[in-house]
Amino acid sequence: MPSTAPASTSYRLKHSREHRLAAPWFTPLGYAGATFVFGMVFPRLEHYFLPELNSTMSASAAMAIGSAIASGMLALTGIVFSLAFVMVQFSATAYSPRLVLWVARDPVVSHALGVFIATFLYALMLVAWVDRGSSGTVPLISGWLVLVLLVASMALFIALIERIGSLQVNRMLIFTGDQGRKAIDELYPSDRSPAAARETLDLERWSVTQTLIHSGRPQVIQAIDVEALVAQARNADAVIEMLAAVGDTVLELTPLLRVRGARQPLDERALAAGIVAGDERTFKQDPKYAIRLVVDIAIKALSPAINDPTTAVQALDQIEDLLLRLGRRNLDIDTFDDTTGRLRLVVPFPTWDDFLLLGLAEIRAYGSGSVQVMRRMTALIKNLTEVLPANRHEALRRWEQRLQGTIAKSFADVQEKRDASVPDRQGLGIGEEPPPGS
Repeated sequence: MPSTAPASTSYRLKHSREHRLAAPWFTPLGYAGATFVFGMVFPRLEHYFLPELNSTMSASAAMAIGSAIASGMLALTGIVFSLAFVMVQFSATAYSPRLVLWVARDPVVSHALGVFIATFLYALMLVAWVDRGSSGTVPLISGWLVLVLLVASMALFIALIERIGSLQVNRMLIFTGDQGRKAIDELYPSDRSPAAARETLDLERWSVTQTLIHSGRPQVIQAIDVEALVAQARNADAVIEMLAAVGDTVLELTPLLRVRGARQPLDERALAAGIVAGDERTFKQDPKYAIRLVVDIAIKALSPAINDPTTAVQALDQIEDLLLRLGRRNLDIDTFDDTTGRLRLVVPFPTWDDFLLLGLAEIRAYGSGSVQVMRRMTALIKNLTEVLPANRHEALRRWEQRLQGTIAKSFADVQEKRDASVPDRQGLGIGEEPPPGS
């Protein structure tokens, strides 16, 4: 029989290895270190093993070109990345600081900085080997390598400008929506159709034998290794109940999970290893995060300082698509069985009501005075009701009533109420007939 006095163990979650390696400073530093080592070794090898392989360019011309490339790349790096950081900072205030972090971590940005630094360093080292020992010679391969790096720098400069152009609001919305669609496809397989309502799971029939508590600084649950936790629960003939969901921030003494009905205590290190944590939320296993970022863009556009309802309408396009995909999937994936069909793991996942609340509540509140936003939200609910299965309709009808109540409170003029109640996918485009009684 399991012990009636469950053991509570504090454990410090390990930081996500994936995000440690993705640090934006790591790539430029690697380029600089590799270029320094290569620049110290390769010219010497070229000098000793290929002494006759020299360029026809004069030493004075090669030194002038190398010096110009080095000084030019140093200035270009400073100017380009100063402008890039200004653009990123502006986008952080205009859209969402959480979203712009993903752009700042774009590999093109770090690789561009690395190649710029490599070109600068190697051009300096080439100057040091020109006219070595007053020989009047220019090493051929090293000279061409500088030109190759210069061409690579120009190519990455063009790619970097294109990435900065992705900070346009429409591209940011598409990028975020794509991340959400990817997360939905990975988390909710398409072959699982929406399930009917089921009985509430009774976990109390298994007594708690072990509790894992977080110790350390706040961290965000980024993913849960379902297979690893199921395997541990099966080996101990237990059920693991996750108390923290993906996207939650766990603080000191926050309960992470409970082990129920185990024959013996499970290894805390192995349990904690099944929880991936980091400093920020990620899109992996967390489609709510994508919706959260799109909503952030929409409500910031609806702020009095910006007053851009058209951007909110564009955000609702992405939100409708994400809700449409979620509404067609089985969202009841909170229980996981082993190969014998026995329950082993329970993980909290958002429900259909949770997704609707996240996607619609704040936009409805902040956009209540905009005819354009109300019309787009009315069309969103109408379309979801028409195409989604019947088990999604009750929640959508509640939201339709809430939206009509908001319109009734926000517009005093009868004609404005009627206009705001018209379903219109463009906000102010081609309207349909308003709902009866509006």
